[in-house]
Amino acid sequence: MHIDMDAFYASVEQRENPNLKGKPVIIGADPKGGKGRGVVVACSYEARKYGVHSAQPISQAYRLCPDGIYIRPNFELYETVSEDAMAFFRQFSEKLEQISIDEACLDVTEKAKDFDEASALASKIKQTINEKLQVTCSIGVAPNKSVAKVASDFKKPDGLTVVPPERVREFLAPLPVNKISGVGKKSYELLKELGINTIGDLAATHPSRVTEVFGKYGTRLWQVANGIDDEEVVTSYSMKSISSETTFEEDTSDTKQVMDAFTSLINDVHARTLSQNMLFRTVGIKVRFEDFSTYTRAKSHSRYTNEKPIMEQYVRTLFKEFEKSKKKIRLVGVRVSNLKKADANQETILSWADTP
Repeated sequence: MHIDMDAFYASVEQRENPNLKGKPVIIGADPKGGKGRGVVVACSYEARKYGVHSAQPISQAYRLCPDGIYIRPNFELYETVSEDAMAFFRQFSEKLEQISIDEACLDVTEKAKDFDEASALASKIKQTINEKLQVTCSIGVAPNKSVAKVASDFKKPDGLTVVPPERVREFLAPLPVNKISGVGKKSYELLKELGINTIGDLAATHPSRVTEVFGKYGTRLWQVANGIDDEEVVTSYSMKSISSETTFEEDTSDTKQVMDAFTSLINDVHARTLSQNMLFRTVGIKVRFEDFSTYTRAKSHSRYTNEKPIMEQYVRTLFKEFEKSKKKIRLVGVRVSNLKKADANQETILSWADTP
């Protein structure tokens, strides 16, 4: 199962303040009458109807939706609700992989003998989350993680889509190819130039044509299109890293926009690090340029920590290498790794003097 909380941050805010329900809620920087700097962190489905989306400059969101309700993010609250949701999910299966603060994969192979039982289990999960947390989630049930991910997005919000093995190709084939996770605007345009519009088109294309354009990433795309994915659900207890990334709507050379996006990603990764009760030693970034060249850089701290200022400092330091590039940036990501569980009594606040 792939479980995705529906418009999570906005839904939590609407839960806390019922007067916000049914209204365009936009979470992020202060728009300051359309002159604010910063980005949209998240928004409600009502705001999305105006063209607002995450990682969008807050000034653009204000132009699209001036009457929206703009709220500064409360990551501590979202982290608490996420923690509660993951605890409920674990009641249904110990094999849980938290993908982000608002989504997870569950392996229920040992809990359901067939897809009918899995569907019933998914319905029970949805009911439990709605009753206990007053938010909704969408669930995709499939033979593997990548198909389940596509399925969870199929009937949002509050959806349930079950794709048994014999229906995988039939389900995927007619869908637009950008329904595959990771296929953004530019990837979609490049695929269309190859005559690939649907997932079925991609599945029928010789993989060499795709790898010529996308490299190793093309192989992965072709496999997903054919329903091939042997990746196992990795439980939090063997978690190696926590990461988040975002693709810009338009490739950008605006350093301020890039750093605003990094700030949003840091907040997300930090909240998930705390919710998992983890400490990290290594902070990394990913930068993908308009030509799809991708670079990763990492820097390790002298001790384990969970402090956000250290993440912020290291991300700024690592990005300096790419600031003066003449190429526009397509995607950025933040990752913490070299993880360990925090002891209940462990002091984690480190002074700046300890920072190498």
